[in-house]
Amino acid sequence: MNMETGSLDGQLPLHGVGDKLRMAREKAGMTLGQLAAETRIPQRHLELIEAGDWHDLPARTYATGFARTYAKAVGLDPRATVDEVRAELSMSEPGDRSRASSFEPGDPARVPSRGLALFSLFAVVMLIVGGFFFYSRVLAPGAGPGSLLEEQRLAEQAAAAQAQATARPAAQAAAPTGGAVVFTALEEGVWVKFYDGQGAQLMQKQMAKGESYTVPADATGPQVWTGRPDALAITIGGKSVPKLADSETVMKDVPVTAEALLARNTAPAPTASPPATANQGPAGT
Repeated sequence: MNMETGSLDGQLPLHGVGDKLRMAREKAGMTLGQLAAETRIPQRHLELIEAGDWHDLPARTYATGFARTYAKAVGLDPRATVDEVRAELSMSEPGDRSRASSFEPGDPARVPSRGLALFSLFAVVMLIVGGFFFYSRVLAPGAGPGSLLEEQRLAEQAAAAQAQATARPAAQAAAPTGGAVVFTALEEGVWVKFYDGQGAQLMQKQMAKGESYTVPADATGPQVWTGRPDALAITIGGKSVPKLADSETVMKDVPVTAEALLARNTAPAPTASPPATANQGPAGT
């Protein structure tokens, strides 16, 4: 009997490779979890190794590679352990020996982890991007995407300028040049007073929504007084012109001839009085 292996010469050992590895691990005081963390071999594969279920591992090469790493971790001879694993595999599958690959994975502990591989890939990408920006900004400024973006911006500006130039004549052609001046109330109860340059009243009332008033063409210096210029739409010769104001405010002595209203479109707006407390004008007007 061989005292070291605990087997009779010429016969199978009493303990398989998996048993020997397990006993060596227990002797070293290591758990399967600790061994898995140290060797980077999944714990389920370690359990298959200790049970001798070599054919349940992903491949024959994994069986020998994992066994070598396991033996190193628990202080056994890696080469002798691998030889015993090969012997067990050969005995269980004698017809597969000719198809066995001579390749065996190295020590899994030396194989880079997935996290390290991803970090390396990220570092390579950042290096390429950094090199590109260094080239485009330092070595060859103005080349690359920057110049393309600048050309696109200039092209958009040119297109916008051309569109404005095309629209300006059309707007000028559509602008009124004269004709009857008509005020139309946009809301109910809009108080308004029209009078001429001598102060003679032309019309004073609270206009209903949609009601219109045409400024007499023969009135001399007609003017308007209202607290709701924002509620009065104005047309000259049937074409709309901007309102006297866009908010509620008191406006008095504002000329309402066609010439004066058209001039307001190009001149700065006059300073308006503070808003009145009601739509009506002062008492007695």
